[in-house]
Amino acid sequence: MSAAQMAKLMTANLAELRPRIEAPPAVAETLDRCQTAPEALEALVQGGFMSEAMRLIAHGLPRREGVWWVCMCARHTATADLGAADLAALEAAELWVRRPTDENRRAAFARAEEARFGTPEAWACVAAFWSAGSMAPLGQPEVPAAPHLAGTAIAGAVSLAAVRGKPARQPERLTRFLESARDISAGGTGRLAAEAE
Repeated sequence: MSAAQMAKLMTANLAELRPRIEAPPAVAETLDRCQTAPEALEALVQGGFMSEAMRLIAHGLPRREGVWWVCMCARHTATADLGAADLAALEAAELWVRRPTDENRRAAFARAEEARFGTPEAWACVAAFWSAGSMAPLGQPEVPAAPHLAGTAIAGAVSLAAVRGKPARQPERLTRFLESARDISAGGTGRLAAEAE
């Protein structure tokens, strides 16, 4: 997929993303030659810096698309016996993507608490919660989330999904996850088939 096709990633400011990528010094020169986030993504992938590419997408996609991406990654590695709390969290995060109201955002955070913040599904909910609005309880003075927090939650959730159950599959999973993100950034659904056993 060409950089120009990834319209939703094209709007990201690469200079603002650079500190969030946490790229090693060896890749800094490569990134210096990139003008856009999609160019940087392809440079990172070609250099084998898959975790850095994942973080670029996590911080570069618009928030709703980023949370949706986490949901697609989580569904890909979820096992048939996914717990009720995690399933409820996944459904809450997807509901927020479809209807990003404050009520759904706060409900998603409640599901993350019920899932004890330990799974990709829970962190998808945290990412939704940090995407907009106030972090303070209702009726209290507003406390907006720092701009980078949603991307940090997205990156953490995708990282958890990549190692869930079978950590040795992380490299191939990240490759699939990046394909999903490219599709989402081009306006697609990013859906991934359930992982084969």
